[in-house]
Amino acid sequence: MRKLIIFAFIGFLAQLIDGSLGMAYGVTSTSLLLTFGIAPAVASASVHMAEVVTTAASGAAHIKFGNVDKQAVYRLIIPGSIGAFVGACFLSNLPGDVVKPFIATFLLLLGIYVFLRFLLNFQPGKQTNSLGLTRKQSIPLGLIAGFADATGGGGWGPIATPVLLSKKGVEARKVIGTVDTSEFAIAVSASLGFFIALGWEELNWTWVFALMIGGVIAAPIAAWLVKVLPSYLLGVLVGGFIILTNARTMLIEWNTPAGLIPYIYASIFIIWFAGIFYVVWKNKLKKGK
Repeated sequence: MRKLIIFAFIGFLAQLIDGSLGMAYGVTSTSLLLTFGIAPAVASASVHMAEVVTTAASGAAHIKFGNVDKQAVYRLIIPGSIGAFVGACFLSNLPGDVVKPFIATFLLLLGIYVFLRFLLNFQPGKQTNSLGLTRKQSIPLGLIAGFADATGGGGWGPIATPVLLSKKGVEARKVIGTVDTSEFAIAVSASLGFFIALGWEELNWTWVFALMIGGVIAAPIAAWLVKVLPSYLLGVLVGGFIILTNARTMLIEWNTPAGLIPYIYASIFIIWFAGIFYVVWKNKLKKGK
């Protein structure tokens, strides 16, 4: 019973982060399951099954609060679903650990770009309600993010969110809401692929339901936070979180000396929090003029 409560809490925390920053439900939940000795494919399958419900709740909440670009959702779900299905079917044969540090490096650079753009060049007047996502942009983004999501137990948000945020003029809450809403189709497709490859009996349904319950409770809270928090603050929060999560991957994969890791994390947190205080202070100065 204690383990189920812990899983429900992790599901709540993961969805709160995912729904408000556009990423981390899969990564957080999968990491937890792996610590209990569950095979990567089974852990990823369990998380995606839980995400079918949590992403539906999250998407409905984001739509209610007006955080979604529906045209971008339609353009992302087909390539994303294909990528997720293929990734789920071939997870056991893919050298995911080999490419992980390179993907993390790319996302870290995107995170730095997003962080600096909202920190130094944020101009609310130039934002648009539409993400301006074309079919040529959505197809490769959906395929790659969907594939990474299924093979890594989480990747739709960490890839799609920073890529979309790097587009000039986009509103942060629209990016987060759109990514979270479209993730429902990706979770369904990945789950279908895992069922074909693994079968139903491999899943621990008790753990899946615990993750679902926590996520469903957190979904409307996260969507409301995205609605009320200003875009300049969301952009810096998301950018810093992207840097932190991908720096962690790189430190692990590249065998960084243990003595350096605390200093690296401390530096990231100091810069991140300083950036948050700076954009809040800068915005207050603008309002005071």
